[in-house]
Amino acid sequence: MSFTLEQLQAFVATVETGSFSAAARRLGKAQSVVSSAVANLEIDLDNPLFSREGRYPRLTPAGERLLAEARLILERCEYFRGVAKSLGQGVESRLVLAVDELYPSDLLGALMDEFARRFPSVELELLFPLMEDVSRMVLEERVDLGIMWRQEILPSALDFHALGWMPMKIVCAPVHPLAGQRVGWEELKRHRQLMVATRNDSEEKVRLRVASEVWWVESHWVIVELVQRGLGWAYVPEHVVARALGEGLLVSPRLAFDETDWQVALELVWHKQRPLGKAAAWLKNAAVGAAQSTRS
Repeated sequence: MSFTLEQLQAFVATVETGSFSAAARRLGKAQSVVSSAVANLEIDLDNPLFSREGRYPRLTPAGERLLAEARLILERCEYFRGVAKSLGQGVESRLVLAVDELYPSDLLGALMDEFARRFPSVELELLFPLMEDVSRMVLEERVDLGIMWRQEILPSALDFHALGWMPMKIVCAPVHPLAGQRVGWEELKRHRQLMVATRNDSEEKVRLRVASEVWWVESHWVIVELVQRGLGWAYVPEHVVARALGEGLLVSPRLAFDETDWQVALELVWHKQRPLGKAAAWLKNAAVGAAQSTRS
């Protein structure tokens, strides 16, 4: 069995236009060429696609079933051409993005929505490492771009662009001893702290630690679940705990030593020696633009 794309195009065009003559006009070919292409396709498939008893061709049951497959093949061929064209224009075939959970999911979703529209043929991989793990993956050239919270010292091989500040909240369960009171620094030290942690030794672990007893957790979302169960207190991104705070599942103790909300800086990072292709460059500029729109 063998058939050509031209035969499939003639078949689909005949169905969509209702006649061989109209299909010929759409395809810019003679009617005899279109009708012959369909007839040869029927021979190749060993199935009649149309009933020709009336004035206009009507699909047979086999034709109705094969129409969907023919359309799918033609759509994939168009996609194939699009991939080849984008590669020829310097668009990457694949892009890997590492995003810390600090980055709001609604902003990420909006970026991905527009990215999919502009670069439908680019294969995308989204990873969600934490803290310095993001910069480490960029440094090792395992990812093309990273969104992370600002490190004290960024590796010299990396470049960056600030994306703004992310508000953090101290939270605990309503039944926790810290709930419902002004909390001092010494009181925080006496209760278990749940901290987000990387898979490697990190200076951030030491810098952000307050309590003598700490549980290290590799997810802000899991930390929220554990805090809700009264297992400790934590500093987490405001957007992660907004719903739980609104539903009364968590409370945010008032700090006696600090009346301001703690914020962490977000940055977009990339490797200086790894040129960004068109898709990565667009994503970089779009992330910066989204951050500026959020601030304004």
